[in-house]
Amino acid sequence: MSFLPCRSKDSRNCRFHPARALARRGERCGLGVAAALAAAMLLCAAGRDLCGQAPSPPSQESPLDRAVRDLNAADSGAEALPEAPRSDSPSATSRPVREAEADSAQSFLASWGLFHNSYLVGWLVGVILALVGVVVVARDQVFLGAAVSQASTLGIALALCASSVFPLHSEEGSLWHSTSWLCCDSFQVTMAVAFSVLAALVTSRADRAKRESHEAITGWVFLISASLSVVVVAHSPHGLEEIRRIHSSSIIGATTADVGLFAVLLAVTVLLLVAAGRRLLLFVTDPSMAAAVGMRVERWATFESLWLGLVVGLSIRVSGMLFTFGSLVLPALVAKNVCREVRPMFFVAPVVALATNTLGFVLANRYDFPPAQMNVVLACLLLVAAWLFRGLRRAA
Repeated sequence: MSFLPCRSKDSRNCRFHPARALARRGERCGLGVAAALAAAMLLCAAGRDLCGQAPSPPSQESPLDRAVRDLNAADSGAEALPEAPRSDSPSATSRPVREAEADSAQSFLASWGLFHNSYLVGWLVGVILALVGVVVVARDQVFLGAAVSQASTLGIALALCASSVFPLHSEEGSLWHSTSWLCCDSFQVTMAVAFSVLAALVTSRADRAKRESHEAITGWVFLISASLSVVVVAHSPHGLEEIRRIHSSSIIGATTADVGLFAVLLAVTVLLLVAAGRRLLLFVTDPSMAAAVGMRVERWATFESLWLGLVVGLSIRVSGMLFTFGSLVLPALVAKNVCREVRPMFFVAPVVALATNTLGFVLANRYDFPPAQMNVVLACLLLVAAWLFRGLRRAA
């Protein structure tokens, strides 16, 4: 083959140079050899399949190969392995969630035989305090619940101090035997109720006297009760431990008698709310109008203080201060941010209390958390959601 002479300055870079032509011919030969080797490999693989030799296992099994394997296993009498769900399928993603929910429910039901009294008391106390808390929140007396709860703790501390000063003695006719009633739980409950009622009455009377603001009196009651409840039992290891237990709020240990007591208290509370009806709504929303139409507002305020002290005093001995105060104000605050009127709050607040307590008990039992604290945490998170809902509703 003849080549025309190249007239460019660099003859090696010219595509008509003989060296460049030889290089292109070599590339074509290399491509031909590679194609021939590929065809030979395919023929060898086909030959091995025809001869019955098993090919090398692929890195990932295709659906066709999986179906063939299942058919072969069925023909040989072996059970085909179930196909694992894909990681991106909805069943694969929802199955762990369903399994976790089933495990939580089964664990909660398994613990029912041991802690059913605690669960029932938690639900009953939550509903009672939610109903009473609607009145407290509607009258803007949120901090009154904390002061009354702390005063109830002071009553229990004084009862423990009295039991340590006059211990139980076994001799008949002695002074110690005559004061053995100071060591029983009924005396502690009585003292808790008495001091919570006293605290509620003091704050309400001081508010009507107009000598000091309601917030100042409430703060004073809270501080004096919180400090004295520790001082009076400082030299009693058992009493100090009991006060710490009340502050930490543990509802584990409730009895069947507690369930019956709070069931009766819930029934009486509901009957009183139904009997009060519109008069209670008028007293809560507009006390001035209630006084103008002839209602005795002072008696209503006194009865509210008495009932608040009774409910808180009975609850704090079983559920502790944190759970009692949280159940008193948090469900009512959620209902206040969701509802536009006071009347629906009496229906929404108990539902919120039941929902948060139920979910709190299930989560606490599943992940080994304190039940009272878990219930309060859930109620606080729900209150944040209610604040966001109220803000969006106002923006709309």
